[in-house]
Amino acid sequence: QVQLVESGGGLVQAGGSLRLSCAASGVIFSIYNMAWYRQSPGKGRELVAAITSGGSTNYADSVKGRFAISRDNAKNTVYLHMNSLKPEDTAVYYCRLSRLALDYWGQGTQVTVSS
Repeated sequence: QVQLVESGGGLVQAGGSLRLSCAASGVIFSIYNMAWYRQSPGKGRELVAAITSGGSTNYADSVKGRFAISRDNAKNTVYLHMNSLKPEDTAVYYCRLSRLALDYWGQGTQVTVSS
Protein backbone atom coordinates (compact mmCIF):
# COMPACT_ATOMS: atom_id res chain seq x y z
CA GLN A 1 0.00 0.00 0.00
CA VAL A 2 3.03 2.28 0.27
CA GLN A 3 3.26 4.55 -2.74
CA LEU A 4 5.90 6.99 -3.91
CA VAL A 5 5.03 9.27 -6.81
CA GLU A 6 7.73 11.38 -8.42
CA SER A 7 7.04 14.44 -10.52
CA GLY A 8 8.80 17.48 -11.91
CA GLY A 9 11.06 15.91 -14.49
CA GLY A 10 11.36 17.27 -17.99
CA LEU A 11 13.60 18.79 -20.61
CA VAL A 12 15.79 21.76 -19.72
CA GLN A 13 18.76 23.54 -21.20
CA ALA A 14 22.19 23.32 -19.64
CA GLY A 15 22.45 25.81 -16.83
CA GLY A 16 18.76 25.60 -16.05
CA SER A 17 16.92 24.39 -12.99
CA LEU A 18 14.28 21.85 -12.05
CA ARG A 19 12.58 20.80 -8.85
CA LEU A 20 11.65 17.17 -8.43
CA SER A 21 8.99 16.11 -5.96
CA CYS A 22 8.22 12.75 -4.40
CA ALA A 23 4.97 12.37 -2.53
CA ALA A 24 4.58 9.41 -0.19
CA SER A 25 1.42 7.76 1.05
CA GLY A 26 0.68 4.79 3.27
CA VAL A 27 3.44 5.54 5.79
CA ILE A 28 4.19 7.74 8.75
CA PHE A 29 6.47 9.78 6.57
CA SER A 30 8.44 11.63 9.22
CA ILE A 31 10.17 8.53 10.60
CA TYR A 32 11.69 7.43 7.28
CA ASN A 33 14.92 8.23 5.53
CA MET A 34 14.49 9.55 2.00
CA ALA A 35 16.83 9.68 -0.94
CA TRP A 36 17.11 10.46 -4.63
CA TYR A 37 18.96 8.13 -6.97
CA ARG A 38 19.51 8.36 -10.69
CA GLN A 39 20.33 6.01 -13.51
CA SER A 40 21.52 6.89 -17.00
CA PRO A 41 22.54 4.77 -19.98
CA GLY A 42 25.98 3.31 -19.49
CA LYS A 43 25.99 4.03 -15.80
CA GLY A 44 24.63 2.20 -12.80
CA ARG A 45 22.13 3.59 -10.36
CA GLU A 46 23.82 6.07 -8.07
CA LEU A 47 22.87 7.93 -4.95
CA VAL A 48 22.37 11.62 -5.68
CA ALA A 49 21.20 12.97 -2.35
CA ALA A 50 19.77 11.68 0.90
CA ILE A 51 18.02 13.11 3.91
CA THR A 52 17.43 11.24 7.14
CA SER A 53 14.38 11.33 9.34
CA GLY A 54 16.36 13.72 11.51
CA GLY A 55 17.13 16.07 8.64
CA SER A 56 20.78 15.23 8.02
CA THR A 57 21.77 15.40 4.34
CA ASN A 58 24.49 14.07 2.11
CA TYR A 59 25.24 14.46 -1.59
CA ALA A 60 27.17 12.85 -4.36
CA ASP A 61 30.33 14.79 -5.14
CA SER A 62 29.11 15.36 -8.69
CA VAL A 63 26.09 17.38 -7.53
CA LYS A 64 27.38 18.98 -4.36
CA GLY A 65 26.81 22.71 -4.47
CA ARG A 66 24.27 22.42 -7.29
CA PHE A 67 21.52 20.21 -5.88
CA ALA A 68 19.67 20.40 -2.59
CA ILE A 69 17.40 17.86 -0.96
CA SER A 70 14.68 18.88 1.45
CA ARG A 71 11.59 17.40 3.01
CA ASP A 72 8.24 18.69 4.15
CA ASN A 73 6.86 16.20 6.62
CA ALA A 74 3.53 18.00 6.78
CA LYS A 75 3.09 17.28 3.07
CA ASN A 76 4.71 13.82 3.08
CA THR A 77 6.99 15.06 0.33
CA VAL A 78 10.70 15.12 -0.40
CA TYR A 79 12.18 17.51 -2.97
CA LEU A 80 15.30 17.67 -5.06
CA HIS A 81 16.20 21.19 -6.15
CA MET A 82 18.52 21.00 -9.13
CA ASN A 83 20.43 24.05 -10.30
CA SER A 84 23.14 24.66 -12.88
CA LEU A 85 22.13 21.50 -14.68
CA LYS A 86 24.58 19.79 -16.97
CA PRO A 87 24.02 17.29 -19.77
CA GLU A 88 25.69 14.72 -17.52
CA ASP A 89 22.74 15.07 -15.14
CA THR A 90 20.46 13.48 -17.73
CA ALA A 91 18.97 10.37 -16.13
CA VAL A 92 15.89 8.79 -14.68
CA TYR A 93 15.60 9.98 -11.11
CA TYR A 94 14.12 7.69 -8.46
CA CYS A 95 12.79 8.41 -5.01
CA ARG A 96 13.57 5.95 -2.22
CA LEU A 97 11.98 5.55 1.19
CA SER A 98 13.70 3.38 3.77
CA ARG A 99 13.84 2.47 7.43
CA LEU A 100 15.54 -0.62 8.80
CA ALA A 101 14.50 -3.49 6.52
CA LEU A 102 11.75 -1.49 4.79
CA ASP A 103 12.67 -0.20 1.35
CA TYR A 104 10.40 1.34 -1.29
CA TRP A 105 11.07 2.98 -4.64
CA GLY A 106 9.12 5.30 -6.86
CA GLN A 107 8.56 4.76 -10.56
CA GLY A 108 11.12 7.34 -11.65
CA THR A 109 10.95 10.61 -13.53
CA GLN A 110 13.02 11.51 -16.58
CA VAL A 111 15.33 14.50 -16.53
CA THR A 112 16.94 15.51 -19.80
CA VAL A 113 19.45 18.34 -20.02
CA SER A 114 20.30 19.61 -23.48
CA SER A 115 23.56 21.26 -24.49
